[in-house]
Amino acid sequence: MRRGIILAGGSGSRLHPLTLAVSKQLLPVYDKPMIYYPLSVLLLADVREILIITTPEDQAGFKRLLGDGSQLGVRIEYVVQPKPDGLAQAYILGEAFVAGEPSDMVLGDNIFFGQNFTGSLRAASARTTGATVFGYLVQDPERYGVVELGADGKALGIEEKPAVPKSNYAVTGLYFYDGRASAFARTLKPSHRGELEITALNQVYLEAGELHVELLGRGFAWLDTGTHDSLIQAGEFIRAVEQRQGLRIGCLEEIAYRRGWIDAQQLGKLADGLAKSEYGQYLRRLAERPLDEATELG
Repeated sequence: MRRGIILAGGSGSRLHPLTLAVSKQLLPVYDKPMIYYPLSVLLLADVREILIITTPEDQAGFKRLLGDGSQLGVRIEYVVQPKPDGLAQAYILGEAFVAGEPSDMVLGDNIFFGQNFTGSLRAASARTTGATVFGYLVQDPERYGVVELGADGKALGIEEKPAVPKSNYAVTGLYFYDGRASAFARTLKPSHRGELEITALNQVYLEAGELHVELLGRGFAWLDTGTHDSLIQAGEFIRAVEQRQGLRIGCLEEIAYRRGWIDAQQLGKLADGLAKSEYGQYLRRLAERPLDEATELG
């Protein structure tokens, strides 16, 4: 059984003064807190044991929002990241939680949405050895970690924010690893920024010939929410899709219900607690109609 990590620490300094008062991952993205979206990715990947890494001052807010996860039929634990020392540090902080098992990590400010995303997640989950990253075509690859692909689609190289990118495929904030990730993370040395870079962890797998790449195709949406403009743009995207289709993106309760982790009665109770909101009314409608009306989740 894969385990999941959400990295929701950091100061969110690019969003100051908003994030002087509240964690970035608790800010709203249209109708839901930001963390609902990366958490939904783990649920779509059938991950039911989840660790959320937070700052010391923000952990209480996440616990108030999500609790222990039992209302969704999952288990959520928490650990503090005293200071942001790099993404790969998550696998040192979460070493006891992962316990040498395969795992997935998603960054707390990333949003994924598109056709057959569940299929890509399942393909990555099915790999029992190595690591999988998700490549996404961008116009400005120099802003991201970049993966270079061979003619056969295999990874040839991976670089962090290269001055001269060798491809336009950015590495998104979603990573699948086998049970060696924590042990490998402990071998890493801090970069010139003083951080344990996730690209360095991926490089370990690349050098072993065990780095796989899942490409997110044309029409797929990968959004991060690290700036004021991108936060608004993400909210506008979610609003447009949800209002057009009448379906919710990143709806944790719906995913848990369609996965069979909670039943209609439990879903109805969750809807009752949110009854005055459109979100709660959406859950109520789900609880009252047959499950065979399922639509692909995202």
